[in-house]
Amino acid sequence: MVVVLKREKMLNLAEDAVSFALRKGADEVEAFVYQGLTTNVIIERGQIARSSRIIDRGLGVRAVINKAVGFSYTNILESKAATEEAVLKALSSAKASKPDKDWHNLPAKKTFASVENTYDNNVVELQSEDLVEVASVMLDAAEKADKRVFPIEGGAGASYLSRVIANSNGIASFDHGTIIECSLATIGHEGGEVTPVCFEFNAERSYNIDPEWIGREAARLAVSALKAKRMETKNTNVIFTQFALQQLLYFTLINAVKADYVQRNQSAFKGKIGEKVASEIVTIYDDGLFNGGLCTWKFDGEGVPQQKTLIIEKGILRNFIYDNYTAKKEGKESTGNASRAGYLTTPNVEATNFHLMAGNKSPKELITEVDEGLLVYYLQGAHSSNPASGEFSVVATPAWKIKNGEIAYATKGAMLAGNIFEVLTNVSALADNERKIGQLVAPWVLVENVKVIGK
Repeated sequence: MVVVLKREKMLNLAEDAVSFALRKGADEVEAFVYQGLTTNVIIERGQIARSSRIIDRGLGVRAVINKAVGFSYTNILESKAATEEAVLKALSSAKASKPDKDWHNLPAKKTFASVENTYDNNVVELQSEDLVEVASVMLDAAEKADKRVFPIEGGAGASYLSRVIANSNGIASFDHGTIIECSLATIGHEGGEVTPVCFEFNAERSYNIDPEWIGREAARLAVSALKAKRMETKNTNVIFTQFALQQLLYFTLINAVKADYVQRNQSAFKGKIGEKVASEIVTIYDDGLFNGGLCTWKFDGEGVPQQKTLIIEKGILRNFIYDNYTAKKEGKESTGNASRAGYLTTPNVEATNFHLMAGNKSPKELITEVDEGLLVYYLQGAHSSNPASGEFSVVATPAWKIKNGEIAYATKGAMLAGNIFEVLTNVSALADNERKIGQLVAPWVLVENVKVIGK
């Protein structure tokens, strides 16, 4: 039985590290304690292959001496000596580093807003056999849907995450949450033809996933991707689903609104606050308090309250997102967007729940509006997009041709090329089918005049 570190234990660890660092000469110090307990069941080649239990715990320490910042971490939390060694290494790193003229101070204590539907004890209590049942339901649903479908990989997982931040400016806070997810990747095969991989998943903070729907939908996509035809090269209308949109925006738009990118002249949005940068139907928030959001927490990786920040309002750029360091460089306050990869890293600017507000059309109505175009589920190669210019060149696979307001057939070999900032200005309609895909909360989006390159 895994012993969960309790709130008091984690707080004591962090506060002891802060006190020890101050006694050893730190001007400022911050301690971040992280705990992640995850149970996974893995599907491989259409079968439940194995289960695993991952336990990740640790302490990260940032120490500041004369505006020079040092960092160290340890994954040994049961030993006072290990904690003190991590602190001493952070102090040694600070002494060996050059002062940072842009360093001001660690954040001060503020009141946190309340968050909803981020913790579910039912998820904490799930065992491997419960997740095996979730995975089995997915597999059965996919296999019963159509004999031409083969599930290739996927799984189910449940996580309990907790974290504590304490610093020399009075912050000492605890938060915890849960995540449950299931996913299934399938291919369709018929008469020697094999489709691209089709993927569906569900992730929630509470135990309200639908593995049967995941299995059926992954199978439906695979079957509908059979008998694919080549696309001609032309500019056309494109409906981006949430998966495709998340892949595209993560490497372009989301980076463009991060303050560190702006300050390094790597954002096309620099100097454009108050200007029109998107279609007037586009409104986007970075909402760290989104109800049940996958990135919703009371505080960020520095102990700053997460908040709801308006990014784009009816096409007008309103704000960037900041952590404490980038905010202080401009004489501003952090927007609560400091992110950490557990205890292993120092904070960096990152979006929380990047919320593109939905429209009022059903997905079917959105398709009906398209005389000719493309419905794109997934993209390959989005990571090579240029966040500074917004240029992208990606493969749309699988994707489906739309003719006369209906899905006509699957396509193959189609590439999309263009500029994300032009895409934003060409958004002409939004569906009402909002979903959470990682950081993104969004509906399907219809964009006009996207360049599609056929083969």
